[in-house]
Amino acid sequence: MKKVTLGKTDLQVAPINFGGNVFGWTLNEQESFQMLDSFTGAGFNFIDTADTYSVWAPGNEGGESETIIGNWMKARGNRQDIVLATKVGWDFGDGKRKGLSAAYIQQEAEDSLRRLKTDYIDLYYTHIDDEVTPIEETLSAYQELIKSGKVRYIAASNVPANRLIESLELAERTGLPQYQALQPHYNLVERTKFETEYAPIAEKYNLSVMPYWSLAAGFLTGKYRSEEDLNKSVRGQGAKQYLNEKGLAVLDALDQISSKHDSKPATVALAWLLAQPLVAAPIVSATSQSQLETLMAAPLLDLSAEDLALLDQASR
Repeated sequence: MKKVTLGKTDLQVAPINFGGNVFGWTLNEQESFQMLDSFTGAGFNFIDTADTYSVWAPGNEGGESETIIGNWMKARGNRQDIVLATKVGWDFGDGKRKGLSAAYIQQEAEDSLRRLKTDYIDLYYTHIDDEVTPIEETLSAYQELIKSGKVRYIAASNVPANRLIESLELAERTGLPQYQALQPHYNLVERTKFETEYAPIAEKYNLSVMPYWSLAAGFLTGKYRSEEDLNKSVRGQGAKQYLNEKGLAVLDALDQISSKHDSKPATVALAWLLAQPLVAAPIVSATSQSQLETLMAAPLLDLSAEDLALLDQASR
């Protein structure tokens, strides 16, 4: 499978990024191992998680996803074959663990490495900007981690556009580490913010883009077409906001194109993202083998100019 290079790094990834938010939440450890085995068995190598996953699940403390991934890599002896991304900064909800101070980043990186049973993280994300820590302090903390070999490269997720530009400019001026990738909220029904605010930044600074919620909380699978459908899964309510004229027009376009290619709406929605010039590897989660196969089919689906125009028009 053709791999893509992330930013100005030597990280080469297959073009789907497995989102580890489901590990330790809707999948137990054994089920997670099965999904990861299928994913890597099909030639994919890029896994995304965060220190807080999945703190929201009853009885969890956070770190469950990293622990499962660490156990899996140790059991399979495949760390060198995996491009591993995790994140720091999000609020654990305990009133203590959050933010981007140098001391906190150092502490959380050590905790993540311990859970992941590895001595390095390939791509370490600012998960969310705390907007109070000086940017120089945060980037200097990352520089220490890179110097010590614990982190290879850094990336940004929920960082306001102005602070992202500030970070990138500061890194250019001072030689501090520069973000190499961006993880924005971007999909067929959420285009405006990324395309107007973030795409110009990603283009200027050569940031590889890994969209999260690339299937709009499952809406773009076509599973939710009415209010009644929202009860089909624990994530159903997240799709409610798209049950409108535009959302249904997008589903109609996905239906037409998936029918033409003997494919699935989710596969087409991901193939549309992969056809966008800045996108390297959309982040997707799967909780069953059939879901996973639908997602892994996206890089093999070649959408025509006519297909892309139909989707552009419906989702504009």
